[in-house]
Amino acid sequence: MTPRLENVHAFIRRLTTAAANAALYSLGHRQVSHLCNLAQVHLQRAQGTAGEICLLLVDDQLIFDNLPLENNLSVGQMIQGLKRCGVGTLKLLSGIEIEEIRDLVAVLTRGVQNAGEAVSSSHIRYGKLELRYSEGRSAADDTTTSQLFEQFPTLAEIQEDELAEFIDLYRTARKHQRLNVVGISDIVSGFVDAFSSNADPLLALAPLRGLDEYTYTHSTNVCVLNLAQARLLGIEGQALHEIGVAAMLHDVGKLFVPAEILQKPAQLDDREWAIMQDHPRKGAEYLFSTPGVPRLAVVTAYEHHMRYDGSGYPKVSRPWQQHLVSQMTTISDFFDALRTHRSYRESLTLDAVAGIMLEQAGTSLHPSLTRNFLTAISQLDSLK
Repeated sequence: MTPRLENVHAFIRRLTTAAANAALYSLGHRQVSHLCNLAQVHLQRAQGTAGEICLLLVDDQLIFDNLPLENNLSVGQMIQGLKRCGVGTLKLLSGIEIEEIRDLVAVLTRGVQNAGEAVSSSHIRYGKLELRYSEGRSAADDTTTSQLFEQFPTLAEIQEDELAEFIDLYRTARKHQRLNVVGISDIVSGFVDAFSSNADPLLALAPLRGLDEYTYTHSTNVCVLNLAQARLLGIEGQALHEIGVAAMLHDVGKLFVPAEILQKPAQLDDREWAIMQDHPRKGAEYLFSTPGVPRLAVVTAYEHHMRYDGSGYPKVSRPWQQHLVSQMTTISDFFDALRTHRSYRESLTLDAVAGIMLEQAGTSLHPSLTRNFLTAISQLDSLK
């Protein structure tokens, strides 16, 4: 990768991270300003003597210098942000001011309803996104959204259909054999598609039918809950898919914990607890050695039992910043664990779980993410 291309990627990464922080906190937050400054530095380095950077959006790919950029998490977020505002080309001219960078972050932060039209400035030029149809076909002839959604099964149907395949995949992992990442990816793709077709997709959260299915039901529930959180933050496309894959694989390390420890009805002793606390490391190591697994899944598997205040496990040296997706997974994992009936306790009501989560907000759980999560969950009567 050339230095110019590296700086383009760094610019996009800083910009989309600033947009995520702005959506979570505010555009005037100190971290947003810091990331805007870093984005400006990388942009100036990328511009060099050429003086202009042009990004072109074509068929869900971001093109730079006539080549598609690697569609990683930040590029995917950039693509979705541009699409929301109908932007197809983005020209960044030499001399761009920090206020213009901040305005660009504001454009990427906007939701679908209030996206509006991005307004060009002295050094930023927005071009409209054009929808192209094959010859002889018009927009009016296109399949309606409702017709398209009718082709997808419900989440509950997917969970029934994919249970056997999922269990086979995890049996492979338990034997330390190579995980079929494509199979996991296909399951998540089904969830993402079905998610769009349900008015209340969280209604399809799977009940626990037996201990043998706990890994499956818990993983799919956390996947659905993570997708819900990510959609509330405006995340779509490849980034949304990778978040779903990370959720499906977050607890893979428990497959390497003896069943008698996982299913013990009494409190774990010190030796057993030490084994249990090691499952995030084992899961991350297994995923890291598996070709095709997104790096985000490795990070999430390692960090999902860490806490917002730095507690939890594995213990890490400071400064360590838990990834945003790991924080989302911690919240989903926490919720589903308390809502699930286990051999050693009954499931808790939604009100009881919400009360516990609000008490933990700011210590164990990310406060803003927790409140957003509970707002969505509170609307679902079937979970009460």
